[in-house]
Amino acid sequence: MTMVQAMDHEMMALALVQAREALTHGDVPIGAVVVHDGAVIAQAHNRRECDKDPTAHAELIALQRAAAGLGRWRLTGCTLYVTLEPCAMCAGALVLARVDRLVYGCDDPKAGACGSVMDLVRESRFNHWIDVVRGVSAEECQTVLKDFFKGCRV
Repeated sequence: MTMVQAMDHEMMALALVQAREALTHGDVPIGAVVVHDGAVIAQAHNRRECDKDPTAHAELIALQRAAAGLGRWRLTGCTLYVTLEPCAMCAGALVLARVDRLVYGCDDPKAGACGSVMDLVRESRFNHWIDVVRGVSAEECQTVLKDFFKGCRV
């Protein structure tokens, strides 16, 4: 395993901690971490249920915190780690924030906008494209989600 791959797994482990935090208030367990120059600058988890906000996705909250921490809206030089492939809203935000790299755990075959259903982050007509690494700790990310939804059906 290369140093980059090792860091990807380490950061995804932090994103999984965030995902599990979402469970404490009944939200879908998705976690996100933003890294800049090798340091974690923001972490977040889904807060749609507790905030009563349809836009309170882990990715958006993490991007907002990263921008505030860096004091700028352009998040060039940043990598976003997230447990589930981002939706169209979050993928659009990643492009508009100029994030350099996206690393995600499991694919979202119903709403994924980074390669599964569509690919907004590498859309050639946009002025910014994002390098994508998919499948990091995919099994563990998928298990957290499956367990949550299994509990919802009981």
